[in-house]
Amino acid sequence: MSIDANGDVAVDGVSLRSLPKISLHDHLDGALRPETIIELADDAGAPVPESDPDALADWFAKQCDGGSLGEYLKTFDLTTSVMQSADALRRVAREFVEDLVDDGVVYGEMRWAPEQHLAGGLSLEQAVEAVQEGIEEGEDAADSDGHGIRVGQLITAMRHTDRSREIAEIAVAFRDRGVVGFDIAGPEDGFPPSRHRAAFDYLAENLFPVTVHAGEAAGVESIRSALLDGRALRLGHGVRIAQDLRIMGADGDAVQVRFGDVARWVRDREIPLELSPSSNLQTGAVAAWGSDIADHPFDLLYQLGFSVTVNVDNRTMSATSLTRELALLVDAFGYGLDDLEAFQFNAASGAFLPVEEREELVEIIAEGFRG
Repeated sequence: MSIDANGDVAVDGVSLRSLPKISLHDHLDGALRPETIIELADDAGAPVPESDPDALADWFAKQCDGGSLGEYLKTFDLTTSVMQSADALRRVAREFVEDLVDDGVVYGEMRWAPEQHLAGGLSLEQAVEAVQEGIEEGEDAADSDGHGIRVGQLITAMRHTDRSREIAEIAVAFRDRGVVGFDIAGPEDGFPPSRHRAAFDYLAENLFPVTVHAGEAAGVESIRSALLDGRALRLGHGVRIAQDLRIMGADGDAVQVRFGDVARWVRDREIPLELSPSSNLQTGAVAAWGSDIADHPFDLLYQLGFSVTVNVDNRTMSATSLTRELALLVDAFGYGLDDLEAFQFNAASGAFLPVEEREELVEIIAEGFRG
């Protein structure tokens, strides 16, 4: 199989880029175009390591391939530094939507942490409003071009700071103005979800949906805390749930697996896993299983019935798109259109939308894959 320069590939004669997709785990500050970073940095008088877009893209790739979440996260110092004004946030959000449209995405959730964008004098509310304006500009432009898309904000609190309750209140305040859910992100190991129990209690009291980064840089106990303390409806990455599976052997083509309690809970309740293959390799999240896409436990989780979804995590840092991530999985595991459709159905079911709108997404996916 040959993946073209745009990350596209034909499966059963159909271009992956042309198929409708859903993106659940997609960071705003991890999705800036290199040329936009350079232009915004020039406007702000901020230094950049490279002044050429291609060279800057290569710099991100090199910096992010160290096999450590900590090293990977350092690159966000650059992207967030150019996102400190309403105009910059509006532009980045609009371009985010444009890039989703180009990738064939029909529904996306944009996660970002407002508390990291206040250095220019914005309030939390002003930052959220600026991003929403950019989203709506992108949606309107797409609609004018005949491309329907909806994008919701996932407001994120940084797990190593102490503002999660305040950020949770902002998320709930904007629930009818573009915000669809809440998340915590940042360094996972040493900063468990239980540290933010007050915020999660508030969100539960207000019946507000939550996804939690867990099972990326820490193991099963982090996932347990996301479920118990965070009441997570989805798991951000969650790839280390595979550590709660014990391979007992094989009977013909069937693998015999013993489930731990957490793994069985997540599988049986169809809690979506927001897996991001390329990012999971870059951050070392799957180092226990290997260093190639084919070593990723994605296929094991899929075959065992987990609700797996495919995501980009950070388009800039991983030089990727949702189309490319799907193509990499096709290449590694030989998936066909039925498999790729199943991943989109899982994402539609897990989207933070009313059930009627999730059903509409299912219909859009089915029509696109079978048309």
